[in-house]
Formats: sequence, C-alpha cells, structure tokens
Amino acid sequence: MANTNNHYQASEIKVLEGLEPVRKRPGMYIGSTDARGLHHLAKEILDNAVDEAIAGYGKAIQLFHTPVTDRERKLAAVELTEEEAITVVDNGRGIPVDMHASGVSALQVVMTKLHAGGKFEETAYQASGGLHGVGSSAVNALSNLVQVVVKRKGAYHYQYYTQGKPLIDVKKISEKKVLEMFPLEAQQFVTYETGTLLQFIPDATIFSTTSFSHKTLVSVIKDRAYLMAGIYFQLTDTIQKTEEHYYFEGGIRSLVEHINMTKKPLHSVMYTDGRWVDDATGKGIGVEIALQYNDSYKERVESYVNVIHTPDGGAHVNGFTLGLGNVLRKYAKDHNLLKEKESFTSDDMKEGLSAVIFVKMPSNDLQFESQTKTKLNNSEAQTAVYQVFKDGFETFLEEHPKAGKAIIEKIMLSARARMAARAAKDAVIRKGVFEGSTLPGKLADCQSKNPADSEIYIVEGDSAGGSAKQGRDRKFQAIFPLRGKILNTERARLDKIVAFEELKNLVIALGAGIGETFAPEKLRYHRIILMNDADVDGEHITTLGLTFFFRHLPEIVEQGYLYIAMPPLFKLTWGKNEHYVYSEEERDTKMAELRLGNENINIGTQRYKGLGEMNPEQLWETTMNPAKRMLKRVRIEDADKADTTFSTLMGDDVAPRKKFIQTHAKLAEIDT
Repeated sequence: MANTNNHYQASEIKVLEGLEPVRKRPGMYIGSTDARGLHHLAKEILDNAVDEAIAGYGKAIQLFHTPVTDRERKLAAVELTEEEAITVVDNGRGIPVDMHASGVSALQVVMTKLHAGGKFEETAYQASGGLHGVGSSAVNALSNLVQVVVKRKGAYHYQYYTQGKPLIDVKKISEKKVLEMFPLEAQQFVTYETGTLLQFIPDATIFSTTSFSHKTLVSVIKDRAYLMAGIYFQLTDTIQKTEEHYYFEGGIRSLVEHINMTKKPLHSVMYTDGRWVDDATGKGIGVEIALQYNDSYKERVESYVNVIHTPDGGAHVNGFTLGLGNVLRKYAKDHNLLKEKESFTSDDMKEGLSAVIFVKMPSNDLQFESQTKTKLNNSEAQTAVYQVFKDGFETFLEEHPKAGKAIIEKIMLSARARMAARAAKDAVIRKGVFEGSTLPGKLADCQSKNPADSEIYIVEGDSAGGSAKQGRDRKFQAIFPLRGKILNTERARLDKIVAFEELKNLVIALGAGIGETFAPEKLRYHRIILMNDADVDGEHITTLGLTFFFRHLPEIVEQGYLYIAMPPLFKLTWGKNEHYVYSEEERDTKMAELRLGNENINIGTQRYKGLGEMNPEQLWETTMNPAKRMLKRVRIEDADKADTTFSTLMGDDVAPRKKFIQTHAKLAEIDT
C-alpha cells in the first residue's frame, strides 16, 4: 500500500522539554505506573536521604504518610483528587541552594532538570543509589504537588512545584513558617543543624492508584535500616495511626538472623567486610557479606548496591557464588570431608543458605539494566565481591571448624538427595509417563489442548471428585482427584515428592516437570484450582496444597496460575426459589433482604459441610460455572512473610507454631 502521508513536516517533530519526557513515558523512568511505580517514588526520595547517610552525613531519617491537607490543595496549580502525601525528612547536608551556573538556585536545578544532581562526581557522593540523576526530578514530574524545605547555615529555603514546574522562586522562610506548614513533619527537622524536608503528592492521572501500602513502606524502610548499621529510621503513618522505629546496630548480620528466625541455624553468622581497589583506576568498592546456613531446603540470598535492592542479582552475586564454590570445594578437599568420587554442584551449595550481599561503589560508575535497578552489570563488582568474600570466608572456616564440617555435611546431604531424586525420576521417565506421554488414569482431562483456555480442579475425595467429573464442562475443565491428605512438603526434598504417588501423578498431570526440569512452556493448564470442603479438614488440605506449590512449584504461583475455589457455605430456599451464599454475613444480609416487607416468609437454610453433599448440577452452578463461581487467585505479596508463615505453621518446630496459634486464636472461626 502506498504511503498516503505526504505532509510529514518539521512541525510534526516534537522535542520534549524539561520534565515532559517523564510525564509522556513514565515507565521508562520508574518502571510502571501501577502500585509498584507509585512506591518507587517513595524509594527515590528515601534513598536520597540514605545516600547522605552512606556519605557520612546524617544519622536520622523519617518518613511520614499523611492525608492531604486543605492548605496543600490550595497550593497546587491543579485540582488535587489524591488523598495521601509522603514526606521524607533527614539531617544530612541539605540540597545546595546557592546560585547554579544556569542562573537559578541549585535546588531548582536538582528538582526540575533530568540528569542533574551531585551523584555524577565522586566529590559529592562516593556511593549512592542514584544513577541517572532523575530521582528527585522524576518524582517532581509525576506529582501534582512537591514541597521542599532545605536548612543550611541556620536558614530555611523553600520552593514548591506542580507537575515539575516551580510555582515560586526559591526563597527564605522563617522557622515559625516551617512549623506552620509542617506541624508534624518538621518537629525534629527544626532541631537539626542542616537537613532536607521533601513532600510529594503523586499525580492521579499518571498512576492507577495513589494509595500507599503501609506494608510496603515498612518493608522499604526496614530493608534500609538493616543495611545502614547505626542509622535511625522512623515511619509515622497517621492514616494507619501507627509509628514505628528501626535501628539495627548489627547491620546485615541482624538481617541474616531475621531471615533465619523461624529456622534452625547450623552455625553462627559469618560476616566479612573490606574494600577492593582497582589498580588501573584507583577506584574502590566497599563489600559487606553475611551468611548463615540453616536446616531448611531453600536458598535465600538478598543483594544490594548502595542500599538499592537488586532482586535479579548481577555481577556482585556472581562474585559471591564463585567465591562460595571455590572456598567450600577447597575446604572439603583439604579436610577430607568427601568420600571417594563424591562432589557437589552449585545447587547443592544453595540448600539452606541465607546470605546478604551489600556493595558500595562510586555512583557515577554504576551500570544497571534499567532505571528500576534490578540487576547490576558492573563486572568489577564481581571481582571485588569475590576477593573480599573469599578471604573472609576462608578465615571464618579455619577459625570455626565445626561450622565448616556442618556446612559440608549439609551440602552433601543435598547432593545425595539430588542423586536419589534424579534416579527416581529417571526410573519413572523410563516407564514413559513422567513427561506426560501417558497421563495418570485418575485424571479426567479436558478436551482443549490450549493451556490458556484450560483449567484443572484438584479435589480431595471420591465423592467430591465424582460430582466434579459429572458436573464439569469437559471442553476446558479437567478433574484430578486426591485420595486423602497429601504429603506435608515443607520439609520434603524432591526425592520424597517423586516417591509420593499422589504428588508424582499431579506433577505428571500438570506436564511441566518439577525442580531443575521445570519447563513453564509445557504447563498444560493456566488455571490450577484447589477445590476442597469449606471446613477445617478442607482448609488443612488446601494449606498442604499451597505449601507444595509455594515450596516446589513457585513459578506457578508467581505467574498467577494458582487459585482456590470458594464453594458456598449455605443454600437458602423459600418457596421454589434457591440462593447460594458464601459467608454467614452474606446469609444474614440476604435473609434480611428477603424478609423486608415479607415478615412471614419461610426461609430454609442448609449448611454445606462438604462438596460431596452437592449433586453435580449444584457443584457446577455454585463452584465451577465461570459465569457465577468465585475464585481466589493466590499471589505472593511478601515473599519474606510468606516464607516465615509456612516455616512456622508447617515446619517441625512446635514452639513457634504454638505461639502463632495462641496469638491468633481469637481470630479463628469455630464451626457450631
């Protein structure tokens, strides 16, 4: 087809000025415009304060989560529909306010110009989380109101902005005025010799939500408090009416102890730190590492660069892994801890490992994959971590021979279990069933071969399984019946799972494998639904199912493929009419609605104790019909808390479980 646009002219070439690029393409600067992107704004401002602490200036950082005030609504040049504001206060040096070469205050330059800041030159920051100089200015661009107060040399300097544009020039204001504007947030601020107070109210036209999560704010602050030993953090949330304080003298050692809180440690925490210097450039990288093995089967390695969490790892994690393998293999060989022909892999070394890797390096050299900073690319970080960790870990093992022996024994236990699991899987594969060429006979499969259209119900009991098979839509619904409660897999290695018939058949039915053989593209269903009775036994079976997927098939949960079916609790009947309700509150509301104007109406109620009480038509109508059913999608909101909860409730240690039950006993709903 010929191009009909013959009027492509210079006037159609748009140059985005100032902070316009941020507002036009916010995802390029903060990753997304959902809740994650919203909280990224808070992280950016908080990390500016943390960077001051890393540089050795300031010991106190406060974050305030407050409702928007009438005064703030009047200040903004646009109508504020948002209800929440974030304010960060620190006692660092304060943003410079003197005249910049561009002809305006340096404060205005920092807040309104992309790629402007003190983190490009090492004279200001030896290490910081800032990368492209877009942190404060990006937050400014994506907010309907930003207010900044800087205290320097005994004077307060103030400016405010709407959508990145300054509404006044930087001006001096009195301490009294500061307290009038920020009566809560400035109480400590006015006692500091120097510091910065920055408040922002995000733009609701940019973000899908402007409501901040208290849990997320706590997580962000707690993370940084662990990393910054000796720095005081405070979170004041007047919306949730809470105030929390964090201060960890032990730094990342305390974080490793926290990670292993619900597990049994095999030795004391190993901690090492040091500074590696590049001979060619003279630039240095600071390294801190803490680790501790525990008796669990899972790895937990957290990595940070200048207090920025790097969940996707990168060069610094590679250096740690390389050092871990080299040191442990040499130690095992030198101390004759391996039998003839025995060896172990990197995966074996990860079992039960909890570690924190924290590097501090020149901010102007940082190379992340994106502004969201999830993976570090600097190759020199690998060398720095390897050298510092290798030396420190070797010394620790020589000084703590019992720890060295316990670690190697743990690793070899993993290696032997891995070999046993592989042998068990190989035996099954040789029979031609593990790869799904022959599906388990108990599986009632669906007709569709498209995983996106297909769903599988995992049902306990012959009665419920029979009703589900008869009531389902065979085109897209598969039924997998279980016989009794499945294995508690919280403390089970892969060899135990493969040997357990019910779980082995379930893995075969799903089609994607398990462990190192897991292949997500082979998953046969994109809705995997746990359907159990609405009683205590049913909830226990559901919990066992959740444990299995969380511990051994986490990719399915992370992709959003795991669901819990919600069968009704009651059936209400009046005359020839029927209505199903899913809670006692819904039952009472519906009954009151029916009786309104019909005081003599006779309503029958039936409490369902199990799925087996429903005939196939009822089960379809209430629990399996996509047009009417209720499903709960299982998500991992906080991996740390989820890990702790499963360890507490499903692990071997009785004391934490007893404490949890006693603490939450009043929240339990008792069947009567």
